[in-house]
Amino acid sequence: MTGAFRTFDTGDARDREIYFQLTAIVVPRPIAWISTLAPGGTPNIAPFSFTTVLSSEPPPIVCFVSSGIKDSLLNAQHQGDFVYNIGGEEMLEQLNQTSANLHRDESEFEWARLTTVPSDIVKSPRLGEAAVSMECRLTEVIPFGNGAGHLVAGEVVRMHVADRIFTGDRIDPKKLNPICRLSGSNYATLGDIITIKRPTRQDLIDQGMQPE
Repeated sequence: MTGAFRTFDTGDARDREIYFQLTAIVVPRPIAWISTLAPGGTPNIAPFSFTTVLSSEPPPIVCFVSSGIKDSLLNAQHQGDFVYNIGGEEMLEQLNQTSANLHRDESEFEWARLTTVPSDIVKSPRLGEAAVSMECRLTEVIPFGNGAGHLVAGEVVRMHVADRIFTGDRIDPKKLNPICRLSGSNYATLGDIITIKRPTRQDLIDQGMQPE
């Protein structure tokens, strides 16, 4: 190791110090634009950047993490479902608008001039402008950090993917052009794509990469 390092004791972290470090380190993060339905029938939508795929095997499972008790979490628990939407770079301004702290009975769809589309299976609406929408049945909510974060997992029961983002029979990441989250108020786009084949053990041997 060379150079100086800053060491952080996570048990003694003040305020949101560790949050700021983590969100600057774990980048870029894909953004899930989660749409839900409030108990009174109001459609809600909000962006979440703590998100990933938990399983691709049937049934596929995706998740997002709610930092604190937010409307999307409460709505998903009440209705038993949510929709995981992905918006492209051209929708960044609207995506940011839906992060505002609106009341639970106020629709971010209306404030950001977005379109609701009825889902085929779940109660929560899809985002009409999204290139990808995955209808999800809520499977589990797992609290972490004394309730500071809640992992919200859902079984994907139907996927809607726009024809325009396909090249052949595969989704083209350049056409999807997703928004990526950095730290603070910073976002990133997909940028250059680097293609590199995963090596086999024999490939490593052929390259003269024997362990010492």
